[in-house]
Amino acid sequence: MSRRYDSRTTIFSPEGRLYQVEYAMEAIGNAGSAIGILAKDGVVLVGEKKVTSKLLQTSTSTEKMYKIDDHVACAVAGIMSDANILINTARLQAQRYTFNYQEPIPVEQLVQSLCDTKQGYTQFGGLRPFGVSFLFAGLDKNYGFQLYMSDPSGNYGGWKAAAIGANNQAAQSMLKQDYKDDISREDAVNLALKVLSKTMDSTSLTSDKLELAEVFLSPSGSVKYQVCSPDSLSKLLVKSGVTQPAAETS
Repeated sequence: MSRRYDSRTTIFSPEGRLYQVEYAMEAIGNAGSAIGILAKDGVVLVGEKKVTSKLLQTSTSTEKMYKIDDHVACAVAGIMSDANILINTARLQAQRYTFNYQEPIPVEQLVQSLCDTKQGYTQFGGLRPFGVSFLFAGLDKNYGFQLYMSDPSGNYGGWKAAAIGANNQAAQSMLKQDYKDDISREDAVNLALKVLSKTMDSTSLTSDKLELAEVFLSPSGSVKYQVCSPDSLSKLLVKSGVTQPAAETS
């Protein structure tokens, strides 16, 4: 039945479904997973890097985490080339707002603006939906720390804890059980690593398979976006008990 209605994004099926948009969401289900957790003193983002070959030169830049503005960052799951286009769009919108109003763009306004762009690609002929989902982490003066999730349809929502990518349903149910409203940033990191260790396809967690980023307030009161270094991440993995310490060579 679906074959008659899935050739274009502009055609509804008799059940009221847009198959091409659903297929785009399925593509994200095959991507490396990412988890976002809202803590009382910041937002934690953790992502799984898909290492396809031992011969692949690991990039010095991050693969899953991107800084959009000084107060907003995002984690990505899906087609990276699609994500790069949207991230550049978001950066441009954030800078335009700052230039016009001399203050940082509210986080939800930025997310909504980007989702409007994504929605346009599901409504007009000759276009395909962006095959990427985002977790946005940010801070503004209106609502404090915030976490948003968006998908290829252009829908978005605010979350306390969210998962995108492979095995996101299992990760979401674990987060639902273990999340607490007054969770600290340190506990949020441990929870995210614990959830990933149980939902990732890989048998063992190592620092070269993960990326960890945090958005929080520095002691000076400014918003800080920090990506965890591989060495620090290795120590965190051992401390949280999801991996064994490396044996020392004599």
